[in-house]
Amino acid sequence: MPHKTRPMTGLLVFTGLNVLLLQTVTPVYDFVCFHPYWERRRERRREEREAASFTDSAVQSTA
Repeated sequence: MPHKTRPMTGLLVFTGLNVLLLQTVTPVYDFVCFHPYWERRRERRREEREAASFTDSAVQSTA
């Protein structure tokens, strides 16, 4: 073996990275999911859906 393995150091680095990633997941998730873009998109899609159902019901009632 060309070099010594250090399992304790590897374990500590692995655990430290996991803790760091776990702490940063929640703020990133909140930023992405609750960004105003999604609210505008949701509202626009709802309006489009309502307009489409209104035109469908209007066409069915005249036929």
